[in-house]
Order: sequence, then structure tokens, then C-alpha cells
Amino acid sequence: MKLEILIKKFQEKDAKAFESLYEMYNESIFGVVNTIVRNEDIAAEIMQDVFIKAWNKSDNYNAKKGRFFTWLLNIARNAAIDKTRSKSFKNAQQNHDIDFFVHSIETNDSLDEKTNAIGIKEYVNKLADKCKKIIHYIYFKGYTQKETAETLEIPLGTVKTRNRNCISELRKMLEV
Repeated sequence: MKLEILIKKFQEKDAKAFESLYEMYNESIFGVVNTIVRNEDIAAEIMQDVFIKAWNKSDNYNAKKGRFFTWLLNIARNAAIDKTRSKSFKNAQQNHDIDFFVHSIETNDSLDEKTNAIGIKEYVNKLADKCKKIIHYIYFKGYTQKETAETLEIPLGTVKTRNRNCISELRKMLEV
């Protein structure tokens, strides 16, 4: 079934369309969320919530404003960032044992296999190093633009400009 038709049926609350879109995108959404929260159980929970939220707010999606996956990805990214900023999440992070930190060090590649299910790594790797850094911190680590500026020790305005320009470059690559 053509994606546009599938999305239209999804917006009309067709359960089979929901299942199809879930199958298409769940691994990618899980990968992005897990990259931000770094906990598979929490990532799975957030991923489920993202699809439910998308289902409930499906009338908010507008194809003229962007691709469905991008819309879904923004919901996921925002949900993951909200979770990392929650008090309960921060408290839980303070109680990790040594295995968590060893795992974090061993899996330091922010564009792991699940995140790369849609092939985004290939496109990000084609960008200039300054773009890779900005995208890594903002989209895969969940940093705010201000936190990214502080981490990279560059002005906030520079981060905002690079972010906008780098995303434009990615969009151009994906249009081909």
C-alpha cells in the first residue's frame, strides 16, 4: 500500500494502518529514543507512548509541512527529552550500578544499528564535521542548543545557525 494512503487511513483511525506504520517505524523510533534515554526498558515505553500520541493526534499531521516519519520522530525526540528532564528519571540515573556505566562506554556510537534502521547514519556521515557534532548533540544525545553551545564551547547563535544549515543539507540529501 502506498505510504500516503496508509497515512490517510491512519488519520481515519484504521487499526491496520496503525499496525503497518508501527511495523515500518518502531525500530527507528526505538533507536532514536534509546540513544537519548540510554535505557531499553524506558525507550520501549516511550516508543509505545509516541505511537499512541501520534494515533490520538493524527489530525495534526500535515504532509505539506514534512514527511510523516519526521513528524513521528519529532514526537519521539520531544518525549525522550521530556523524560530525561523529569525528576524521576534524574533520580533513577543516580542509582545506576557499574554495569550501566561500562555499557555506556562500550556503546558510545550514538548512531547505533536501531537508530540507523532508516539509513540516517549514511547521510549524517556525509556532512561536515561541524554538522556531525551539532546533530550528534542535539538530535542523538538530546541536548538543548544552549547545552550544545556550552559543551562545544561555541556561541549559541553559531549552534542555532549550524543546526538550521545542517538540517537543510540533510533535507537536500533526502530529496534526491
